[in-house]
Amino acid sequence: MSEQIVVIGGVAAGPKTACRVKRLMPDADVVVIDQDSLVSYGGCGIPYYVSGDVSDEKELRSTSFHVVRDEAFFQEAKGVTMLTRTRALAIDRESKTVEVEQLDTGESNKLPYDKLLLATGSIPNRLPIPGAELKGVYVVNNMHRAIAIKNDLAQGKVTKAVVIGGGAIGLEMAESLADLWGIETTVLEYMDQLLPRIVDPAFAAMLAKHLKDNNIAVYTGESATGLEGDDSGRVCRVLTPKRTIDADLVIMSVGVRPNSTLAREAGLLVAPQGGIVVNNRMQTSDPTIYAAGDCVEIINQVSGMKNNAPMGSLANRQGRVAADNIGGIPSQFEGWVGSFIMKAFDCCIGGTGLSNTTAKGLGFDAEVAITAQSDRAHFFPTQAVIMLQMVFDRTSRKVLGVQGFGPMNDSILARINAAAALIAKGAVIEDFSNLELAYAPPFSTAVDALNATANVADNIAAGRLRTISIEDFLDWMDRPEGKPGWAALDIRHPKEAAEFVEKYGSDLWQAIPYVNVRSRYKELPEDKMLIIICDAGTRSSEVQLFLDSVGLRNNLVLGGGFNAIRRIGPDWWPS
Repeated sequence: MSEQIVVIGGVAAGPKTACRVKRLMPDADVVVIDQDSLVSYGGCGIPYYVSGDVSDEKELRSTSFHVVRDEAFFQEAKGVTMLTRTRALAIDRESKTVEVEQLDTGESNKLPYDKLLLATGSIPNRLPIPGAELKGVYVVNNMHRAIAIKNDLAQGKVTKAVVIGGGAIGLEMAESLADLWGIETTVLEYMDQLLPRIVDPAFAAMLAKHLKDNNIAVYTGESATGLEGDDSGRVCRVLTPKRTIDADLVIMSVGVRPNSTLAREAGLLVAPQGGIVVNNRMQTSDPTIYAAGDCVEIINQVSGMKNNAPMGSLANRQGRVAADNIGGIPSQFEGWVGSFIMKAFDCCIGGTGLSNTTAKGLGFDAEVAITAQSDRAHFFPTQAVIMLQMVFDRTSRKVLGVQGFGPMNDSILARINAAAALIAKGAVIEDFSNLELAYAPPFSTAVDALNATANVADNIAAGRLRTISIEDFLDWMDRPEGKPGWAALDIRHPKEAAEFVEKYGSDLWQAIPYVNVRSRYKELPEDKMLIIICDAGTRSSEVQLFLDSVGLRNNLVLGGGFNAIRRIGPDWWPS
């Protein structure tokens, strides 16, 4: 008798597992259950469907050869039975059956299984605030809601929108509303920065400025306390402790939680945070039941902490591992590093591993190196400057994370992907300095930006370079009276430095061009902490070494230079 394989969940991990199992075990009966009518869609593409980059929702449900992945497709092309509009009610582990209900008819029956996979996904959080159930208030967790949002936009129901939540999905939705549709859009984030715990404050500030430059209002450190509706019951205002914002569309993007109720009720081990506990073969506490995707708890390979990671790419990888083990091929999922990248108009931001803030919170002796580097040869016409940050542990020299901000091209993606592979293997700074990367002027520099950032990290870790954090520099610029013994040493071109000298005075802002420092260093005060400033930090590092050699060690380098500060756009930055 052929083996009975049942899969609960038909979006990412479920179909991946089912189709892989069927390839490995052609004689098996493979059944997928999903309570929705639309299955096997690219959920991460929803913001791009709303924006119009993806013109038809069927494209998110289609193969690369443009066949819609519906029940008939799975049956005829894959040999997998897809039971849509079918809800799994309970798992009887003793009899090895799943009780299901057909939602359109109310009919219920039991499906036997030899092996079972749970791919029950996640549940979007909704803020428990007044007005959360008004018309025009959405969470973005399935295709039906995406279609409803786009219909509201297409029918002219929306002129002003508020996105509650400054994570990746919320920001992608904000861009989709403001860009093509021209909707007056506001982002509210409860934490004091966008992408909290994912990137560090300086990179979050670069992203916030870029969104504001593209007419999206951004309010951080501010929460929605209530929603108000009009006479028709549609949302019309968002209330916060600081302001009232008009809105006829509200998107709540405040995180998700694992959908593990079925597993818990079946007596499977579930973590306190809600994720189904699995081993590295994706087996649950019952060896005949596997789980994959947003519903499971996995380990972070850098921190060693366990949590859920709701990403389509991880779900597909986990689904393949589960299928291999169901099919008798020993396979392991070792965890994740925490890689992401997102588009923001004509820029992008990405990262992998731990942020500096998170690393310090976990007890690492964490430090950062920030650089402003050319993404390809400086003489190549499409060259652009990208910001990179490397987080490392001073004691072990282990690289803990990398972040990047730059133009919407391949430059950030390439460096983040390379870093992710190394970090997963426990790489140290030297591994990044010596990493071999493909080189040609249209694609990179001879010393790649990632290599160069590692070289800066090496200098910092070895004590050859002393830096000031961007946050401390900005704090000083906002309150120079708080550091009376500090002054800037601006080594840029005199025309670039002149407006700062004029504004702050030569006592606070001293300008000596880079090429003249060796001949004019005796003009520098010995009783002040000098913040050495150039555009990228490279020339400043050289100047610091020279000043150290002549006994003027009271200085710090602004890593990333004014390239970083310009992208943050503080209030004092010249317009």
